[in-house]
Amino acid sequence: MDLETQTRHAETFAALHRRGEPLRLANAWDAASAVVIADAGAPAIATTSAGVAWSLGVPDGADLGRARAAGVVERVAAVAGIPVSADVEAGYGPTPEDLAATTAAVVEAGAVGVNIEDRIGATILEPAEQAARLAAARAAADRLGIPLWINARTDLFLAGQGPVDARVDAALVRASRYAEAGANSLFVPGLVDLDAIAKLAGGPLPVAVMAFPGAPSVADFAGAGAVRVSLGGAIAQAAYALAARATTELLTEGTYESTVGGVDYGAVNRRLTQVSERA
Repeated sequence: MDLETQTRHAETFAALHRRGEPLRLANAWDAASAVVIADAGAPAIATTSAGVAWSLGVPDGADLGRARAAGVVERVAAVAGIPVSADVEAGYGPTPEDLAATTAAVVEAGAVGVNIEDRIGATILEPAEQAARLAAARAAADRLGIPLWINARTDLFLAGQGPVDARVDAALVRASRYAEAGANSLFVPGLVDLDAIAKLAGGPLPVAVMAFPGAPSVADFAGAGAVRVSLGGAIAQAAYALAARATTELLTEGTYESTVGGVDYGAVNRRLTQVSERA
């Protein structure tokens, strides 16, 4: 992708983060899922570390690694034709230099946004330590000339330790440090309490949330001030669940109705053929 196109995608992606009408962001794990999501009308697309890792035969949160993550981003960006944000977990290494290298790799692969976690393994990093890592990521993107949207993820709510109010206060402290380091939004997976989201939305960074079955609607999240609602690994999980159901039906009933409603073979194949011919 040339610099002009990638910069335009970055500007479009930033503009999609709006209060009152948040970005609805579906997550892909390979080129074909990206094509399907883009063709469904998505204005932007994100990768999911879980879906990517599983598709490559490794567990999420383990060692997907910089090169494999960037490789998937490159394939997704090549076919999507819309802004792409990359889930790089905690950056595949503990140091600011590690995160800078990972950020550079996915930006060079075509990403205009990135999710960066503040937990490595079971340890949630101290705010100052994570801020230094985020600053390194920002510097890496700036060196490449891309106004990268950094979605700074905090795992305070997924970790589930302590009262929600105390975790919200701690998240606001992190948001302040992360904003100073160059982050553009605070990502709070695991938090669906609308009052808590509203309190965070009044802080120093716009708030991004992750949705799942039973979570508030996009309209409710928007009313609380969220600027981005993403699905994380939910689409990949649903796809793998369909594979399990179809297999069970085949082996037990000898029928195939679970596969009704699948994507059109020809449509997906034509899109990927077009991309291959342009490459």
